[in-house]
Amino acid sequence: MELTEAFLKYQAAWPHMHYFIAVLCLVAAVYKLTNIVLERKAILRSFEAFPGPPAHFLFGNVLEFKQDGTDLFRALKWAEQYPYAFPLWFGPSVCLLNIHHPDYVKTVLSSTEPKDDFAYRFIESWIGNGLLVSNGQKWFRHRRLLTPAFHYDVLKPYVNLMSESAQTMLDKWEKYANTNETFELFEHVSLMTLDSILKCAFSSNSNCQTEGGTNAYIKAVYELSNLINLRLRTFPYHSDLIFRLSPHGFRYRRARKVAHSHTNEVIKKRKEVLKAETELSRIQTKRYLDFLDILLFARDEKQQGLSDEDLRAEVDTFMFEGHDTTASGLSFILYCLACHPEHQKLCREEVCQALQGKDTMEWEDLSKIPYTTMCIKESLRLYPPVPGISRQVTKPITFFDGRTLPAGSHIGVSVFATHRNATVWENPNVFDPLRFLPENVSKRSPHAFVPFSAGPRNCIGQNFAMNEMKVVTAMTLKRYQLIKDPEYEPKIIPRLVLRSLNGIHIKIKPVEQEE
Repeated sequence: MELTEAFLKYQAAWPHMHYFIAVLCLVAAVYKLTNIVLERKAILRSFEAFPGPPAHFLFGNVLEFKQDGTDLFRALKWAEQYPYAFPLWFGPSVCLLNIHHPDYVKTVLSSTEPKDDFAYRFIESWIGNGLLVSNGQKWFRHRRLLTPAFHYDVLKPYVNLMSESAQTMLDKWEKYANTNETFELFEHVSLMTLDSILKCAFSSNSNCQTEGGTNAYIKAVYELSNLINLRLRTFPYHSDLIFRLSPHGFRYRRARKVAHSHTNEVIKKRKEVLKAETELSRIQTKRYLDFLDILLFARDEKQQGLSDEDLRAEVDTFMFEGHDTTASGLSFILYCLACHPEHQKLCREEVCQALQGKDTMEWEDLSKIPYTTMCIKESLRLYPPVPGISRQVTKPITFFDGRTLPAGSHIGVSVFATHRNATVWENPNVFDPLRFLPENVSKRSPHAFVPFSAGPRNCIGQNFAMNEMKVVTAMTLKRYQLIKDPEYEPKIIPRLVLRSLNGIHIKIKPVEQEE
């Protein structure tokens, strides 16, 4: 009887409860909307000195980007229309100043301002708070601990390992050389750079180039890159809760688990090998030192090393950065040389003269191919592996023309647009390696060409990346002639690295068959 009465009272109160919940939701919605409107007004005041393309109140400029291979060129048109910089909106209250002139780039990259808490926040749950995304004292400490891992004495033995990985890839290409078949580059080059980074930085022979099927880690990296880009463009997904509950959030966590299990396995194996070793010098007597050795033995002035969490963050960061960005750069380098046979021919002649009959590159050969290096740089100018960088200013910033932004503002450096800025580069869309002759370089701002960023937060692994690009380009040109297939034009898209929607396709034939 008592239960029945309680139930009847509950039923009678239920409409009032409904009313209360509805009012609560309405108050929350009004509160959120008010905050968005106030934030938007504050941003509009901050950016009033910077005109830009019209933006939708709710979606910003996101709907202008069609994800069809034209987006970077659309932004390039805006850059021509709005010199130096313009605002880009990613929702009703998220805006960044998109800059595309060396003088503006210098102001931002010469500072120690942190990475922004918008775009990089979406990456952190994958690669952790490592060198790419960390800020302040943590970043400074990690940078100091990791710098010895990129000393040229450490990089030197890597060249032979890079050559081995390149040789494996080029051997696989024999079937395409003999059939005149068009093939997609990026997948092959990604496997090769992953193989190379595992050998060089982690002393791990994965056989990922020769095992059948699609590599699970590379597939996970593609998925994570696409989902992070989607999240950036989709305003509701800026909420951690909404993204987590969405199907895309589920896919993200699944891909992240694959990536983390890959790096965890690499660290676990190395720790087992190093159980008996307590000093780097003893390891060095047995084999070359690698990135992971130096990470595991790194100590600061208080003799404190990296925590397990920090260690995995740096391994995740370098595993991704060390293979995916280089794969993008190399794929577009080989494509550019296929498109420009006259430059390809000059590079091949230079490489053959430098190698003097050898099939592989060695450390001493890297400095003997200046024209090939200029072609590599020109490709990096046209197709920068990282097409954009972002910062969040912690104090007001003033640019050379007197315009300012307040503390807290987001700034995006468009590397792609800076590299194709017609006020800096003559005929910016033309492939011309002679731009990088020393006498031409000296006439330009050093911030006109920033494929590895610049300033205190530049890419710590840029020498590693340049060495690998030289090795692979030289070995490829010595063995194969690269031929453009006019039916396949890359549709370039900005992800975490520069990619092509439809892949990057070329044909090849053995050099001996050249006429």
